[in-house]
Amino acid sequence: MDRFDVSPRRSLGQNFVTDPNTVRRIARLAGAGPADHVLEIGAGLGSLTLALAETGASVRAVEVDPGLAAALRTVVAEAGARSVEVVEGDASGLDFVEVLQGSDRWMLVANLPYNIATPLILDLLRDVGAIETMVVMVQREVGERLAARPGSRSRGIPSVLVERRGTARVVARVPASVFRPQPKVESVVVRIERHAGCVSPGAPAADARFELLVRTGFGQRRKMLRRSLAGLAAPESFAAAGVDPSSRPEALTVDEWIGLARATG
Repeated sequence: MDRFDVSPRRSLGQNFVTDPNTVRRIARLAGAGPADHVLEIGAGLGSLTLALAETGASVRAVEVDPGLAAALRTVVAEAGARSVEVVEGDASGLDFVEVLQGSDRWMLVANLPYNIATPLILDLLRDVGAIETMVVMVQREVGERLAARPGSRSRGIPSVLVERRGTARVVARVPASVFRPQPKVESVVVRIERHAGCVSPGAPAADARFELLVRTGFGQRRKMLRRSLAGLAAPESFAAAGVDPSSRPEALTVDEWIGLARATG
């Protein structure tokens, strides 16, 4: 940071990892190796990028900040990391068909900026089937919500949307002390394995219905579903789906949400 005269930008949710053991641990948890193609988003100054390059994997490192992207290219070149390609751009607007050329099987390994983590993960799960595995570092609350099972207090909209398309679990905890600047929250590493062949299962209308029910139900999570989904799900729909209308949204499994969407469609 001193060498390249850069500072973390709060507007981009930037917190740089300063501990080499942490980034090597993430690379090990990902299981990346010479046969793998890895997408990294929010590469920053390249600490995780170089750890991934050490595994022999081919790495596409995406960075939105032009100053950091220029510094990253220098860091990568000086390290002799020829398997790394730096892509400058905003991940929310990238053409991933183009970015992920060269292989039809990728893993995402990233220290995701806090302000984009959840929507980006959900978008990639929905739209980019080439990414089969995600190993991402996010703030603890976000990670616990992504991996929350039915009945958990952390269960929410992201939990259900992730579970529909993959299996998520927290695989490591990371203290705030390894970042600069040091955040006020702890982080976790979450591993998400996509269900085989699953990008957007079902017809678009069914997908939209499923998400509408989930978002509406959790939008009033203290209410029983028969009240929060009034106007969307009639009593006979609950019966057809085998769902107790007195349940709270966090109690339902993803299969119950799917059944309810079908019964109301």
